[in-house]
Amino acid sequence: MEAMHASVLGSGYVGATLAACLADLGHDVTAVDIDKTVVERLNAGDPPIAEPGLDELYSKHVGDRLRATTDYDAVLDTDLTFLTVQTPAREDGSIDLSVVLAAAEQLGETLAAKDDYHLVVVKSTVIPGMVEEEVVPAIEAASGKREGEGFDVAVNPEFQSQGSAVEDFMQPDKIVLGTDGDNGPDRALARLHEVYEPLVERSGAPIVETGRREAAMIKYANNVFLASKISLINEIGNVCKEYDVDAYEVADAIGLDERIGAQFLRSGAGFGGSCFEKDTKALIAAARAADYEPELLDAVLGVNETQPRRMLELLDDHVDVAGKRAAVLGLAFKSGTDDTRGTRAFPVIDGLLDRGAEVVAYDPVAIENTREQYPDIEYADSAAAALDGASGALVVTDWDEFAALDEEFTTMAEPVVIDGRRIIEPTDDIVYEGLTW
Repeated sequence: MEAMHASVLGSGYVGATLAACLADLGHDVTAVDIDKTVVERLNAGDPPIAEPGLDELYSKHVGDRLRATTDYDAVLDTDLTFLTVQTPAREDGSIDLSVVLAAAEQLGETLAAKDDYHLVVVKSTVIPGMVEEEVVPAIEAASGKREGEGFDVAVNPEFQSQGSAVEDFMQPDKIVLGTDGDNGPDRALARLHEVYEPLVERSGAPIVETGRREAAMIKYANNVFLASKISLINEIGNVCKEYDVDAYEVADAIGLDERIGAQFLRSGAGFGGSCFEKDTKALIAAARAADYEPELLDAVLGVNETQPRRMLELLDDHVDVAGKRAAVLGLAFKSGTDDTRGTRAFPVIDGLLDRGAEVVAYDPVAIENTREQYPDIEYADSAAAALDGASGALVVTDWDEFAALDEEFTTMAEPVVIDGRRIIEPTDDIVYEGLTW
């Protein structure tokens, strides 16, 4: 395999992981970011996000195959550019393409000075049609070139979960390559195959060759299907709870049906993160823009919003927290990451504050990100410290260390534990409520 030289625009969760993983595949990688502080951290081998395995990849490859810069001209020395900047949600749920278009314009201005062929690969999550209707014209206008002459644009969505992003990249279920035409422009597909050849050799992952619109929709369909599965098992779990049925035993059984599968059947506090809610809202907005009312997708979000409220209602059944200390264990939206976007901990904290509780929170890595949102609540340096003197504890994130809690609960003023993730072992020393079991 001949190593490619790739540039990666954006160093968030997708870009930072992609850059390191491409380097590990043997390619030369230049990360381009407008934030000087982020670039300095990357060049010091310090990725700006918490992801298992990412620190090791940066330590291994920075100064060799991996470097970072704020200078877009670095793109000129690369064979292809991955566009990984964010597409945040507007108030109505539709995606805001302004960051992507700004990056595309700056990329186009840079490509104006390049004589050789260049491939632009959109990894940012975009609604079908946006690449053709907005991204490509932005690059064309800034570069003075037409697509198909000096450059092509492909869509290559990512399917990485936070907390397992490196593993998900290195062992993918599929690699989706979206290009124009029945089989795409030969040179664009050929270059993408070169990039992913070592990954296919390592993992045996199937490659899906499709159109750009289809590739964009595959990303949305993938995330919305998973979000729907979580909300469906949570709805089933809520009914199970009312009938004193253990939803996890039910899930274990139905997960044996190969049409259903066992993954994403862990009922509980609901989903969070940067993708599921945002992508579901974006697809809802896109459907309504096409005069289609997506009732099922509305329900997916509705059930997800219900779960934190049900945790608080279970707490209300056992203790009035007004004027009392209440502990929130887990602030990241899932274990293995410091990301608090969409976390179910925030509506739980809001509900406790509305009830007049004195909130104390703990998370092994996500406290600083939470402090930006809630500067005035108390933060503990351990789960034990958070529980000490608390009248009620709500477990929102399934960190492994919470499974080892035992005697720590005996220091609570009122040992009521509401478990949103089935991570706590019930004992005679606590009043234990599982959210759906």
